[in-house]
Amino acid sequence: QLQLVESGGGLVQPGGSLRLSCVVSGVSLEDFHVGWFRQAPGKEREAVSCMHMRGISTYTADSVKGRFTISRDNAKNTVYLQMNNLKPEDTAVYSCAADPFDDGTPIQRICRLASFGHWGPGTRVTVSS
Repeated sequence: QLQLVESGGGLVQPGGSLRLSCVVSGVSLEDFHVGWFRQAPGKEREAVSCMHMRGISTYTADSVKGRFTISRDNAKNTVYLQMNNLKPEDTAVYSCAADPFDDGTPIQRICRLASFGHWGPGTRVTVSS
């Protein structure tokens, strides 16, 4: 059974860094598109960054571009989100997602539509001094 579990969240000061990890079990990660999403208190969920299953393309939201980087290690069945220069507005619950369906839709569209069938429970990130 496919399962996603995030870790690495916590409290960090503005300007600091965190690396989130998402371990995917029960499947081979190389067959899945992956993505990171976040939901701040009182706000809708938003796409942060996604990567095509073959790693040939990524999408990153403008709000985090240049600060956040998505990566994957298929051998470890793990997806990462490196977050640098964190800001208070980055405070949210961060969730990873995965989906095996590939019909050629660009990863940008998949990400923006949150077209993922499998989700982790999330890890909380708080950016505050």
